[in-house]
Amino acid sequence: MSLTIFVDYDGTITDVDTFDVLVRSVAGDATWHELERELRAGRITLREALAREAALVRLSRPEALALLESRARIDPTFAGFVRVAHEHGAWVGVVSAGIRSIIGPALERAGVDVPLFANDVDFDTAGWRMTFIDDSVLGHDKAARVHAAAAAGARTVYVGDGISDFEGALAADVRFAKKNRALEQFCRERGIECTPFSSFDEIAAALWPPC
Repeated sequence: MSLTIFVDYDGTITDVDTFDVLVRSVAGDATWHELERELRAGRITLREALAREAALVRLSRPEALALLESRARIDPTFAGFVRVAHEHGAWVGVVSAGIRSIIGPALERAGVDVPLFANDVDFDTAGWRMTFIDDSVLGHDKAARVHAAAAAGARTVYVGDGISDFEGALAADVRFAKKNRALEQFCRERGIECTPFSSFDEIAAALWPPC
């Protein structure tokens, strides 16, 4: 059976959530925390939170890319993980509720060439406008991609860290959760099997143990 691996970007491949960095750098921590409280309390959907946060950002695309190049770091073991996965015949794709035209260049700089499924924005310096990849309240129905792969006969793996990953992780056969993040807590509280990780080397060793 083929292996299909879905990997979240922000906070999973990167050390920080790049979208949060952008919002907080422009709007400030207090505004960001208030929207996050609304989201966690269930008073707004993730889709609404993303749209409202994006509207606070008033940067050009070059400005946003330059800011994140100095503030965010891609796990240096991710490129090697993708290479090993491909050597074992696995498919790897990035699924994100973040911004495609920002994520794409970062992956390219890291030497990673994989399919990318993500939202995007119109870079209006009066406030960004989100363009969502689907109509779901999550802003990106990652679980639908996992279900489609399973229906095609694949064994599915999900790798994530946060709220936008909950449903995708639940849908997968195997799940890995970034240590000390929301997804790990979500799985632990519900008795859902998941493997905590700090780097992609650990995931590679778990999926393809050395002889």
